[in-house]
Amino acid sequence: MEQIAEIELTRARGGAMLIELLRAMRPKEWIKNTFVFAAIVFSQQRLWMHVDAVLTVTLAFALFCMVASAIYLLNDLVDMEKDRAHPKKRNRPLASGRLSPRIAALTAVALVVVALPLSVALDLSYAPPGDSTTWFGYNYDFPAALFTYAIIQGVAYSYYFKHVVIMDIFTIAAGFVLRAVAGAMVIDIAITPWLLICMGLLALFLGLAKRRAELVLLENGAGAHRRILDEYSLPLLDQMMSIVTAATIIAYTLFTSTAETLPHEPFPVMMITVPFVVYAIFRYLYLIYKQDGGGSPADLVLRDMPLASCIVLWGLTSVAILAAFAS
Repeated sequence: MEQIAEIELTRARGGAMLIELLRAMRPKEWIKNTFVFAAIVFSQQRLWMHVDAVLTVTLAFALFCMVASAIYLLNDLVDMEKDRAHPKKRNRPLASGRLSPRIAALTAVALVVVALPLSVALDLSYAPPGDSTTWFGYNYDFPAALFTYAIIQGVAYSYYFKHVVIMDIFTIAAGFVLRAVAGAMVIDIAITPWLLICMGLLALFLGLAKRRAELVLLENGAGAHRRILDEYSLPLLDQMMSIVTAATIIAYTLFTSTAETLPHEPFPVMMITVPFVVYAIFRYLYLIYKQDGGGSPADLVLRDMPLASCIVLWGLTSVAILAAFAS
C-alpha cells in the first residue's frame, strides 16, 4: 500500500510539474505568432486558397510557437531572481519555485533542437504553384529566419539588448517583423515593403505599451526590478507612442491604397479596412490609459471583447475583399 501511495504521489507531482512547465511556456502568447500568416493573406497569388500553402504556414506557426516557448523559458531562467521582486511575475512557475530550473532548461534546449531540423524539412517540402522568391540565394531561408529569431530574441535580447534603452523596444519589434518575413520565406514569395513597415510600427507600439505598463505597475520600484526602466518616463513613452500611433495609421492607409498585391479596381477596396485598424488602435490606447493594460498584448486581445471582435472583423473583411476582387 505504501508503494502504491508513493507511486501515486510521484505521478501527482509529475503532473503538477508538467502543468507548471506548460504555464511557463506561455501558450496564450502564441497568438503573437499569427504574424507569420500576414504574407499568405496578402499574397498576390492568393495562396490562402491553396491547402498546401496554408498547411505549410500553419506548420511554420507551430515551429515559431516551439521556439518562442523556449525563449520564454530562457528569459524566465535569466530573470528568475528579478521576477521575485515583481508583484505579478513573482507568481510565474520558475520565480515561485513550482518549476525546476533544470527541467525548464532541458525543455528549452529540446524545443529548439527539434524545431530547427523540422524547419529545414518544411522549407524543402513546399513547392510554390508559380513564381517563387529565394530570399538569400539558397533554399534554406525559412530555417535562417527561425534561427535568427531564436538568436535575437533568446540570446541577444535576454543577455544584452533588454538592458539598452530604446534598443530593447526595437529588438522586441524585430521579433514581430521576423515572424512576418518568415511567413513569406516558407512559401517562397516576396513581401511588400509597406506590410513590413506596418508590422514594424505596430510592433513598436506594442513594445512601448509594454514598457509603459511596467512603469505604471511598479511605480517608484521599477528600476529595482529592471534597471532599464529607470531610463524611461511616462511622458517620454507617451510621446513615442503618439508618434508611432500616427505613423502606423498612415502606413496602413498607404499600404491599402498603393500595395501592388492588393486590388485597385474599381478603387483601392482594402481601404475599407482602415476604420477597423484605427478603432483597434484607439481601443488599445483606451485600455492602456484607462484600464492600465498593455503589459501583455495577448491578455488584452483575449480578454477585451470589443478589441478581439474588431480584429476578427478586420480579418474576415480583408479575406472577403481579397476573395471577391482576386485577379
